[in-house]
Amino acid sequence: MQTFHHDGFDLAYLDSPAAEDAPTVLLIHGFASSVAINWVNPGWIETLNEGGYRVVAFDNRGHGQSSKSYEKSDYVPARMADDAAALLDHLGIETAHVFGYSMGARISAVLALRHPERVATLVFGGLGIGMVEGVGDWDPIAEALLVEDSGTIDHPRGQMFRAFAEQTKSDRKALAACIETSRELISEADIARIAQPTLIGVGTRDDIAGSAAELAGLMPNAEAFSIERRDHMQSVGDRSFKTRVLQFLKDHPI
Repeated sequence: MQTFHHDGFDLAYLDSPAAEDAPTVLLIHGFASSVAINWVNPGWIETLNEGGYRVVAFDNRGHGQSSKSYEKSDYVPARMADDAAALLDHLGIETAHVFGYSMGARISAVLALRHPERVATLVFGGLGIGMVEGVGDWDPIAEALLVEDSGTIDHPRGQMFRAFAEQTKSDRKALAACIETSRELISEADIARIAQPTLIGVGTRDDIAGSAAELAGLMPNAEAFSIERRDHMQSVGDRSFKTRVLQFLKDHPI
């Protein structure tokens, strides 16, 4: 991992070229995750490199090896999307395919709205209509991240994300700040302005994302893909999803 500086943060990133002049896929990971957890371990870097793509991925502010903040205002999607645009600037990449998972899907959508010329296509994983309508009550997750004794947590989703944060050795205070503001909703009108070809993949057992088909129905050039028998965590590395993403990228070259 290398680092670059933007907006007061030192952001860690990986640049894995497949071949000279290969088209780029920019990967943006989900909440409480990292490049390693979201993309390296499930095999996405290898899959995309073997597919002929240069892969660029970074640890979002507050996550992984990037610097942390405990200020909620640092984690609004617009500022996190600008981190992604700044990384493309840093690497001299004009346009990329952009693939975000969960929180990363929301950041990817905001990137397409704020910097449309940088985004050739979009892949949203693990987030469907929840991007517009919300993904339920997440306040207990912030509480679960901050409580001293994890044994006192009785909220199932809070338990899941507390365990995930501990597994990844994350800064729980930074994540608690992030979860407060990073889930800012995108309006139907703004979603309808995203004209890039978009693939939306959601697991059929995902109880967080919301319907991929409903989100695709709001967009002018989007399609939904069902990741069969997978929940929110399992969908990330699903083999059928990888196959579908590779075909989608092939169908929409830069």
